[in-house]
Amino acid sequence: MMTDRRRGRARRIALTGILTGLSAGLLYLSALIPTSYIGTVAAASLFAFAAVIETGLAGGAFVFAGTTVLGFLLVPMKSAVLLYALFFGYYPIVKSLAERIKSRLCGWAVKLAVMNAALTVMLFVFSGLVFSGDFFSRSYPLVYLVFNACFIVFDFGVSRLIVFYCARISKYSHKV
Repeated sequence: MMTDRRRGRARRIALTGILTGLSAGLLYLSALIPTSYIGTVAAASLFAFAAVIETGLAGGAFVFAGTTVLGFLLVPMKSAVLLYALFFGYYPIVKSLAERIKSRLCGWAVKLAVMNAALTVMLFVFSGLVFSGDFFSRSYPLVYLVFNACFIVFDFGVSRLIVFYCARISKYSHKV
């Protein structure tokens, strides 16, 4: 007979495994629909958000790490996996930690600093793999401006989805 503690632990492990599989499935789907792979990769990160809400930061980290490993092993379009690994996959953890900071301005500064650091790595180290076209190599200030604007819209959208998830789906929304 399982104790409540062991049952809760088994539930968290099973949930993170399922969320990892679903996230990896979306990454694979991004290879099948290459015209919208950035949106599909962003959607794959939503499962890591659910893991952070339901099981904590450790569960979100597991979903990120597991999805990244499965992605590199299974997904034929490595640029999508790289985009997930360099930004979208760990962003749920960053967002959760940044929003715990009492000052909203400091929280936004942390989120923007992490996003810009990830963008810098993507542009200068992996630019040929993640981005295509000559546009990204000629107009860096415009790229940073557009990505920061898109990031802010993404963050607000994710925040709204988190509120919806906690209110309508999560059994454990009182923990958030």
